[in-house]
Amino acid sequence: MTTERRVLVHPDRSALAGSAAARFITKVIDLLDERDEVHVVVTGGTVGIEVLAAIAANPGHEALDWSRVHIWWGDERWVPRDSDDRNEKQAREALLDHVPLLAEHIHAFPASDDGLELEAAADRYRDELLAAGDGELPVFAITFLGVGPDGHIASLFPEREGPTVAESGVIAVHDSPKPPAGRLSLTLPLINASERIWLVLAGADKAPALGLALAGASVADVPVAGVLGTRRTVFFVDEAASAEVPESLIAPGAYWTGAMDQDDWMPSGR
Repeated sequence: MTTERRVLVHPDRSALAGSAAARFITKVIDLLDERDEVHVVVTGGTVGIEVLAAIAANPGHEALDWSRVHIWWGDERWVPRDSDDRNEKQAREALLDHVPLLAEHIHAFPASDDGLELEAAADRYRDELLAAGDGELPVFAITFLGVGPDGHIASLFPEREGPTVAESGVIAVHDSPKPPAGRLSLTLPLINASERIWLVLAGADKAPALGLALAGASVADVPVAGVLGTRRTVFFVDEAASAEVPESLIAPGAYWTGAMDQDDWMPSGR
């Protein structure tokens, strides 16, 4: 099965978050008609959390059977569990505490005050992934990712070892250029095993990284350039972030035709 990248441009961050939220709800409801459970990876960052809040604010989320949804994270900061910097805490406040998820289906990374070393914490999260997949790593139906101005995704940073790790799993990050230095992250091969990867980014400071990624930059230099889901890879962006995207990737005909299935998108009007 071939896969390709598509860019959906929205007038502003609010429209971006609302669009991603509505598509998430619709897609997960459809998927739950086909399978028993759905595994989703969520992301932190300003826009990522705005998307989660938009899901909570959308009345359509009440039609979703949350008891069959598993929530994972793409990365986490190595901070205490109650830290405001923790992606888990932000996600709970924005969405997870407002929907009827099963507690055992919320798969948060270990925290720095759990009594583990960073490497052991990475191993524990990989073990949890394997347990959820009955001995194999689960396939994520949807993986949300944010993108940094430097092109990093999850906690895979340029000019670090993370983006080039070949194994599908979880790594400990000791030298993050953004504080805190310690982090936990899924590896790129595991991220790319996702059926759908939805990247959410806004602002003019993200435009260069997005342009380089779509132009085929080195993964080591621009980690987002290596992101490619097995079915769909979609960039939800605002106008400012789209400044350096080739027009052919954002023209409606380039990412939607009447022959495509529900994994594809209605034209954005641009």
